Amino acid sequence: MAAQTLYAELARQLNSIGALRRGLLRALPADCPSGPAATLSLLHRHGEMRMSRLCELLAVDMSVTSRHVAHAVDGGWVERAPDPGDRRSRLLRLTPAGTAKLGELHERSAVLLSRQLAEWSDGEIGDLIGMLDRLRCSFTAEPREPRDPREPQERTGPPAAEERPRRAGLPEAVPPPAPV
Repeated sequence: MAAQTLYAELARQLNSIGALRRGLLRALPADCPSGPAATLSLLHRHGEMRMSRLCELLAVDMSVTSRHVAHAVDGGWVERAPDPGDRRSRLLRLTPAGTAKLGELHERSAVLLSRQLAEWSDGEIGDLIGMLDRLRCSFTAEPREPRDPREPQERTGPPAAEERPRRAGLPEAVPPPAPV
């Protein structure tokens, strides 16, 4: 088990990711700030849904979600349609213009990252992707009790790089792509 000082340093480094995230958000076009951008991304990833589900996924209250959706609807990126299961409810769905806008947002992020990480090797970027994916998986798994360092460690989370099948053209550490 890592020493508490390592966990404290990891916590400090993770806090600094907020600055990196804000830099990525500044690259978003003025017509699509972070809230509507997150709305587009979630609708693309999860498909059509009710406002209440989007509210849960965004982890914000209904009034904030409503503003994000209204902005996306005004931009022509999201449409509201009657829910066939309950005509009083509406389903939110991505429009073709919303899919195109999401593509633009991803391209802007990729360009910024390619500029900022120009000195990094493909292997280093692949390693970072793998480690971030593993970290994310650790936080979405069931909470575990700290293990006794004298006991053998059970393998959890995504397979180690040497256990994953090699995919042509990608560094060994890159996990399979997640749906966008």
